Amino acid sequence: MTVLRLAAFLATFLSAESLLHGRHANQPAVRRTSSVAPLPMVASPTGSENPRRLVSYGMQAFREGKIQKSIDLFNQADEGVPDGSLRPFLWQRGISYYYKDDFSKGSEQFRYDVKVNPLDVEEIVWDIACLSRLQPDAVPPPTMMSLPKGKQDRRKIMSTVYSLFRGEANEHDLAVAGHGGNISDEFYSLYYLGLFCESRGETAKSASYMKAAVGTSYATGVGAGDYMTSCARVHCELRGWA
Repeated sequence: MTVLRLAAFLATFLSAESLLHGRHANQPAVRRTSSVAPLPMVASPTGSENPRRLVSYGMQAFREGKIQKSIDLFNQADEGVPDGSLRPFLWQRGISYYYKDDFSKGSEQFRYDVKVNPLDVEEIVWDIACLSRLQPDAVPPPTMMSLPKGKQDRRKIMSTVYSLFRGEANEHDLAVAGHGGNISDEFYSLYYLGLFCESRGETAKSASYMKAAVGTSYATGVGAGDYMTSCARVHCELRGWA
């Protein structure tokens, strides 16, 4: 990371920190925390749309900001596999539910996912985000999931994200991890700092982090095709921060 980019990253963190006020001003940040599983090969009933294709359509609808349409398409994909084998892999639907403010269904989806892949840090983080929106007075949520004992994410950035959402790290820890890594680490740290602050009701700080995430060299360059950079952009558009 260049000196100029490092300075800009730290400026974003410090700017967001300065937005704290009132009872938060003299308190340390409350502590709480992307791998995505590939879709399994599934067959569709004769005459119906291929479920994998429906998932692709749903992802595109989300990228266009059509949240309900994306949910409808993901639901069609799920229904197209009667044995339910696709359900634990529809992490995209969980994200759409979050942005539809349907946090109960979002949490349900992410918990399906973790049953299949208990080592997936990102699904655990998103579940915590949903629970925090459902129970804003219980942060971190008492019913949050965790990795199996003795396991951790090998990616430092996601390990720190996980710790943040679980209340085992603070915003500064994630900011440091982000500016000390590669360009994707910078994006993911800013994105999850934004999601974390939103889950705590700190809208101004969330906006600062999210807009910075959208403007990173990863989101505007090599990572433009990453679904999570689309999530950051859609997040800003839905909140009127674009």
